[in-house]
This record gives sequence, structure tokens and C-alpha cells, in this order.
Amino acid sequence: MKKILFITPPFHAGVVEVAGRWVPLYYVYLAGVVRTAGFDAEIYDAMTKFVGYKEIEEKIVESRPDFVAVSAITCTVVDAIKVVELAKRIDPEIITIMGGVHASFMYDEVFSTSRAIDFIIRGEGERTIVELLRTIQDGGDLSRVEGIVYRDGDTIRVTPSRPLLHSLDALPMAWDLLDWEDYRYFIIPDSRLGAISTSRGCDKECTFCSQQKYWLRKWRARSPEDIVDEMEVLNRDFGVNLVLFTDEYPTADRQRWERLLDLVIERQIDMRILMETRAPDIVRDEDILDKYKEAGIIHIYVGTEAAEQESLDHMRKDLSVEESKKALSLLREVGIITETSMILGYPDETEERIARTLELAIEFNPDFAHFLAIAPWPYSDIYEEVKDYIVVTDYRKYNLIDPIIKPKAMTLEELDRAIVDCYRGFYMHKYAEMQEEKQDTFKKEYMMTSMKLMMSNSFIKKKIGDIGQMPEEVKRIIESTP
Repeated sequence: MKKILFITPPFHAGVVEVAGRWVPLYYVYLAGVVRTAGFDAEIYDAMTKFVGYKEIEEKIVESRPDFVAVSAITCTVVDAIKVVELAKRIDPEIITIMGGVHASFMYDEVFSTSRAIDFIIRGEGERTIVELLRTIQDGGDLSRVEGIVYRDGDTIRVTPSRPLLHSLDALPMAWDLLDWEDYRYFIIPDSRLGAISTSRGCDKECTFCSQQKYWLRKWRARSPEDIVDEMEVLNRDFGVNLVLFTDEYPTADRQRWERLLDLVIERQIDMRILMETRAPDIVRDEDILDKYKEAGIIHIYVGTEAAEQESLDHMRKDLSVEESKKALSLLREVGIITETSMILGYPDETEERIARTLELAIEFNPDFAHFLAIAPWPYSDIYEEVKDYIVVTDYRKYNLIDPIIKPKAMTLEELDRAIVDCYRGFYMHKYAEMQEEKQDTFKKEYMMTSMKLMMSNSFIKKKIGDIGQMPEEVKRIIESTP
């Protein structure tokens, strides 16, 4: 039986990993389908295990795979390439496969970067990877495999795109291949953190987003019954008591979404839920937000992205400032923790505009706010508009934390300082607010623990240290939370 080893690149951006260790859900899907097709599979989550290339090398030598597969977004592609190069050095006969959003769009660049990559899978991978492995094993015609890119001598061959899956229900999942003790949500003690995709794609046109292009601006949903069945499996068989809904837009269909909430409530699954969705859907669902709460949803990320309508319209966000404010207010009233983000660093950015953004973020009053440096993915709609202002080409810094674009009126250092000042200003205000919280003990403990994790994180401490001494208020947060 041929074996495929899926490896996550050992990349760390810092902020994403502050709150927990996250399941590589795409590998669970891919490993599930290749096993069903008769191949052996392993998952080595180097990112979550916080190991380096020495440990990855030891794993490849021990596993002796026939195939090594990696997935890459823009900020992880450099490390993903290093992983496949390592595999080829260990055994030149290992066949290497790369997938993910960056490789799907930037395959010419990826192939020109390294000859260690044998195949790229473009787009949704479940059917493509099975057909590719079978074709390689049988010595078949690669040109007939839809959705791949490969070398034919010195020529790069690109096969036709593969249609998206018609149904997302009942896909085999290789949950047993994960080291479950690795997946935790640090904010809630004794949590085991799982992940579920309730849908794929989005039909919106946000110019900065990669997902709407990757999924062809189509939204496809799993049935509520299939989702809840999977939640029960995770809870019963693997001890998962907290789950992240990983999709960007789980609430698009009101009838289907309410059915899902009703089923979760009906089956009394012992599981809390983290998720994200769009502000207009929260406003739409004002009359059923009690069901959100009863179903176990404790934390919702709402993508506001900007606090002024002109900026939202420029991003083609299909959202109003009023909807953002009302959505956050409604969730606050029902007792669900809120999180949002503001995107900074466009070419016309100024220190005055950033200061105004901070004021408006405080006025919006989410529980958590992120101030993100726009990352101009080279395949995004916004890329052509901003490419003349891009001054950082190291993809590892395309992480929404490090500035990539130099605004006309600011240096990169000034932009970096302004972003850190936004975080500092927002959370000092929030810290003072939470000190006064007397009624919601869970929320207060959740918030204070989160703030301590953020301020104790080595990545953030380095940022603050690079720009100036850690303020006394930050030290007090770290020292005051158990």
C-alpha cells in the first residue's frame, strides 16, 4: 500500500497562535479520501507541534512515505517549499505535491522557485488528489487528471480546472490521524479544540480576500444533519468539547442555519462553538440570537474591516457601518463575545486616519479588535491597485501583522508603530472596562485571560520591544491575571 505523508510547514506568525493550537482541517479531509481510495496516510502537524526541520526530517525518515504533500497560503509558501526540498534530499524518489490557495494561483512562480515540487493541485483537492495518486500508481496519463500542474521535461503542463464538489456531505474524515492532545484553546482550561467546516466559499466580492477567488465566488453548504453528526463524533470519540466553525460564512442561508442551531440544541451536545460570520446576518437574525447562545456559541468574529463607509465601499465589502455597529451591539446584549478587525496600511493611509480608526473601533466596542496590515496577495483583486506601493517581497511577512505597503505619507516604521499603538490604545481601554465588569464572570475571566495571553506572547512582546518599552498598563495585565 502506497503511503502519503501530509506535513504542515513549520511557520509561525505569532498572533494567530496566541489563543490556541488549530486543527489542520484540510489534511483531515484529504487523508480521509486517500485512505478510502486504498492508500495509507499520515498527518504530521509540524506547525502545531512547534518543531523544526530536524524533527520533520526525522519524521520523513521514520515514515518512509511514497508521497509528501504540503499546503501553502502566501505567508507559509516559503516554508512549504523547504519541506518538499527536504523530502527530496532524504529520498529523491519521494513524489512531492503542493496545494492550497497560493500554489493554486501562483503555480508558475512556485515551480520556478524550486525543482523539488513534482505536482501542484489547484483548488478543491479531494477528488483531484485521489485521481492523481491512482494515475501515478498505475502509470496513467497525467494530462487527463483535471486540476493539476506538473512538469513534462522543461515544460509546465496545466490541466483543465476541476468542477467543485456537488455535495459536501458524508466526506470521509481522518480524525484518528491527529494527535488530539496538541489541540487546545488556551483561554478555556481543559478544552480540546476541534474544527468543522459547515460550508465552503463566499459569493461576495471583497477586493482583499483570497477565499472568494479560490472558491469561484460560490457558496456551498453541508446539511445541518451532517454537521451535527460530525459534532457528535468529535465529542464522543475524541473528547472535543470546543469546536471552531472554520468557514467564513456559515449563516448565508437563514433557514438552513436555524435548522442547524435547532439540531445542536435538540441533541444537547456538550460542546461550545467559536465562529465568524457577516454583520448583516447577525442583524437579520436578531429574533433568534437566543438560539445562538443556547446552541453553545460563545465567540463570534464579525468582519467589519473598516469604520468608515467610504473605505467599506472601496473594498466592495457589501456592508454598512450601521450594520457593523448594530451586529456588535446585538451580540453584546445576548452575551456572546465579539471580535472584529480593521484593515490598515493602504497607499492613502495617514497617521490621522489611523488615529480616527482607533477612535471608531473603541466606539464600535467589540470585545476584541485586530488592527491588520493589508497583505496584497499577488492573486487578489486589490493587487494591481497597490502593487506600485509594495516594498516588502518576503512572503513570510504577508501575515497581516507586518506592513507590506508603504503609504504615500508614512514610512513602514511609522505604520508599524501606529498599528501597535492601536492595539495598545484599544486594549488599555478594554482592560479598564473589564475591571468594572461585575455581572458576567465567564466573560470577564475569558477577556482577562485572553489579554494576558496576547500581552505575554513573544511575537507581540517583540513588536512592543522593537518600538518602545512595554507600558506599565501592559505589565499590570500580565501580572494581575492568574
